[in-house]
Parts: sequence; structure tokens; C-alpha cells
Amino acid sequence: MVARLKDIAQDLGLSVVTISKVLRNHPDIGEQTRKRVLKRMKELNYQPNFAARSLITGRSWTIGLVVPDLLHPFFAQIAKAISVEVRRKGYSLFISSSDEDPALEQEEIAQLLARRVDVMLIASSQLTVESFRQLEEQRVPYILLDRQFPGFESNFVGVDDAAVGVLATTHLIEQGCRRIAHIRGPEISTAIGRLNGYKQALASHQMAPLAGHIVSIGPSGDHVGDKAGYAATVKLLALKPRPDGIFCFNDPVALGTMRAIFDAGLRVPEDIAVVGCGNLSYSDFLRVPLTSVDQNSKMIGKMAATQALKMAESKTPVPRKSALVAPQLVVRASSMRTKR
Repeated sequence: MVARLKDIAQDLGLSVVTISKVLRNHPDIGEQTRKRVLKRMKELNYQPNFAARSLITGRSWTIGLVVPDLLHPFFAQIAKAISVEVRRKGYSLFISSSDEDPALEQEEIAQLLARRVDVMLIASSQLTVESFRQLEEQRVPYILLDRQFPGFESNFVGVDDAAVGVLATTHLIEQGCRRIAHIRGPEISTAIGRLNGYKQALASHQMAPLAGHIVSIGPSGDHVGDKAGYAATVKLLALKPRPDGIFCFNDPVALGTMRAIFDAGLRVPEDIAVVGCGNLSYSDFLRVPLTSVDQNSKMIGKMAATQALKMAESKTPVPRKSALVAPQLVVRASSMRTKR
């Protein structure tokens, strides 16, 4: 027979309320009692009845996460960090990908709403905020991740993208680059912030982008970023004079950039220094290890999960909170034109 909370309570001479508090990791329960209950649950192979639990608590004990690309390690790392944090509190994480498609993103949000998730986490591909106004009308708490909308007040956790652009561009200037190009991303807040940071860094050194030295990868998703980076770099290499440094929107774009440079018979960093963003796990193992700006994806995931859990467990609306994580430059061979 399937074990019930009532059975475990009778076996241990405890109340059903106490057993329930153990499941919810409630601080009222002593460590010895907690261990006794968990041991007996394991012996009986107890499986929580989430449907019944939801009826009692009014919560589904689930968090929904929508990201634009599960193939990109940045979003995978965020998802993993969120999963670790929410699991500790007895929540499950539902993950879906929009493939950078606004229409598909809306469908995924609708599916998660149908599952009655307690909180929604969204790294959005939308160009408008209408989907989020609908969430607010339905009183579903949500947090925007990585990407935000200027002038739209919401919960947000992400990196300071302007600081990303400043770090990368300043580093290239310090390495002696004077014709620094930028391969920018699509019309989303992350790309806009990094472009602004690039321009700020140049201006602070009495420099400005040269004609044709800002190239867009268009609406390409991260999973085709290397191809877009290659095509953008081919355009840059045709310029006279060509760039001697390139700041790329993200690491997949930077991989395509370096491949285009090598195919043209040029060297990295001697002819052209390259900096990416994301600090992918394999950056150290490339033919020329890639200098990159680390966005601290684990911290973004942890902070987002902490806020989501607070929102899920609060009986009243939680004040909106915006949190920016500081980026960090990780220097490798792709940009080292001068000895450190």
C-alpha cells in the first residue's frame, strides 16, 4: 500500500502537522525529529501527494523558467543554480526554451501558467511588455532574468551590461588597440547595454568608433552565434584599415570571429585581439584561449531563486527588486598583445 503522512505519524507517535512541517523544512522542527521522520519516509518509500499538498497550501511548489536558448552554457548554468536553490526548499523547477521566438515564448508562458507555477522566471525574447502586464493582471509573481525593458518596472536579476562593455573595451585599449570594433547583439537590453559600455570606454579615452566598426549579428540566437560572428568579422576584415581589436557580444560570436581571423591568414592576438562575454567553460581549451567577461551566471541564478522563493512563500505581494551582478574580466591569450 502507498504510505501516507498519517501512517508515518502513527509509526513515530507524532502528529500529521509535525510530519508536514518536516516536508516543508520548517524551522520549528528539531534536528533529531527531522532525521527520524526522513529515515522512516525513506524506509516506506513515501512519495508526497503534491495535488493534495497544493489544495492545502494554495501553492503548487513549482517554479517556472523560460530561457531563450538551453544550448548556451550561460542559461544552462543559471538554470542549474536555480534548480539547486529551489530544490533545497522542496520546490520543483519546470524549464522551457523559447528559441529566441517571441510567439513561442508566449506559448511556453501559457503552458507554465496552466501548471499553476508559483513564480515565473523569464529571460525574455519579447520586444514589448504585454506578456508581463498579463501576468500582473493574473497576479502571478515573476522575475525577469538577464534581459529587461527600459522604463518598465519589474523584478529583475542580471549583470551590469554597460559595465561589461566598459571592461572589455578598456582592456583592449590597455593592450594597445586603437581601432576597436564591436560585434553587437540583437535589439535586446543586454546588447544595448554592452554597446553603450563600448562607446563609453572609447569616449573616456578620447576615442570613437570608426566608420563600419559596429556590426550587428541581427536577430540570431546564441546557438548560431558562431556563424553570425564569422559573417560579421568577414565584413570587418574588408575594411581599410581593419580593426586591431574586436569586442564580441558573447562568446559564441567570439568563436566565429576567431575562426574568420584564422581563415584570413591572420593571428590572434598579434594582428587582432578578441574579447568575448560569458566566460564559457571551454574558453581555456581553444586553439587560442579566449579572454572573456564573466557574467557570474551562478550568482544570477542563486539571487533569482532566493527572490522567487521569497515571493512564493509570502502571503502578501513582495516589493519589486532589481539586482545587478558585477561582471569580471578573465584575461587569456586572445587579447594579450602586451606582457603582463
